[in-house]
Amino acid sequence: MYQNPLQAYQSVDQTTLPGREAEAVILTKAAHKLKACQSDWSSPDRDARLDEALRYNQRLWSILQGELSRDDNPLPKEIRLNLLRLSAFVDRRIIELMAQPESGKLNILITINQNIAAGLRERPAVNDN
Repeated sequence: MYQNPLQAYQSVDQTTLPGREAEAVILTKAAHKLKACQSDWSSPDRDARLDEALRYNQRLWSILQGELSRDDNPLPKEIRLNLLRLSAFVDRRIIELMAQPESGKLNILITINQNIAAGLRERPAVNDN
């Protein structure tokens, strides 16, 4: 299993998945890691597993931030800015969870990752006009 989202991203990308699908896979994996911690909150190794899941998520979002900040990013500027704002929220929530772990605080991170992944998996509508 990959500890670094970049390694996982590169591995998935090499299996010929389109970029959007690769990103969706990695976001889904991050959501699953967080959900597994939440589901087994009373586990004796929870702190180590939570730390690993949060750091994985943090590295993933750092990579996304870098991509969103590139001048040659093909997304419209408004979408990039909104995603960068969302990533700032994700960063704050991760730091908050590292300082004061609470199971319920994971919900928003899980939901964000799942929703972004779902959006990446959607096929753009074809304009027949």
